[in-house]
Amino acid sequence: MTAPERSLGRLVSELAFGEGPRWHAGRLWLSDMHDFHVVNVDLTGRLERVLRVDGRPSGLGWLPDGRLLVVSMEERKLLRFDGRSLEVHADLAPFASHEVNDLVVDADGLAYVSQFGFAFHRGGEFRKTEILLVTPDGGVRVAARDLAFPNGMVITPDGRRLIVGESFAARLTVFERAADGSLDEPRVFAKLSGAVPDGICLDASGCVWVASPVSRECLRVREGGEIAERIRTETQAIACMLGGEDRRTLFILTSDVIDPVECEKRRSACVEFARVEVPGAGWP
Repeated sequence: MTAPERSLGRLVSELAFGEGPRWHAGRLWLSDMHDFHVVNVDLTGRLERVLRVDGRPSGLGWLPDGRLLVVSMEERKLLRFDGRSLEVHADLAPFASHEVNDLVVDADGLAYVSQFGFAFHRGGEFRKTEILLVTPDGGVRVAARDLAFPNGMVITPDGRRLIVGESFAARLTVFERAADGSLDEPRVFAKLSGAVPDGICLDASGCVWVASPVSRECLRVREGGEIAERIRTETQAIACMLGGEDRRTLFILTSDVIDPVECEKRRSACVEFARVEVPGAGWP
């Protein structure tokens, strides 16, 4: 059966560059990365700036006690915010030579952090890199190696699997998880022809929604690689998140540029949305 054509609405405009969307406590949270702020927005489009992160914020997540974790990309730190003060949760610099990026936190407060692995915005030579695991007490260790620009990540509702988008390999990769967060050997969840995975989210049927900037679309991908649905975007689809009261609203962060200077200058990034049938599941 052919999937229905989705019409996109617009929730927010004039962002510098939105990343790391998360649905939390009845609001959509995201990092306006090149405006240096974590923000949230309600379903009427009313936006609130929550905190400034001078090292450029990216991935977001919450500890079990409700404190917010924020990736500070350029500082290569994971920060912790209790609603009043911003503190260092973990120093990632000894494990990351370049910017750190996305984040997913499980029900026990174990956090996975992805990273660029090379000077992406400065035209550096590509190299494979690691995913880092941060324990609730701030300990850091390498969880997985030899990944081609690991980017968006999700954890399945049973907590047993981590799925990662490898942007420079055009695939989704899956790991089995141990109770302490350790990861088994990777295997391919899905190969993506013509698409480059950036931010991702998971639905209750086990499909992964993939934002693909290069092909300007969000793809709903089944394990094995079948494309169940495509939602086209006019500009680059950077990241996506299932939210709303029933978690059947797919929020898509879009932008016509990715260069930090141009993003700050143009402020043309948006939050768009579409209604879908299958609700979100797992983490984030």
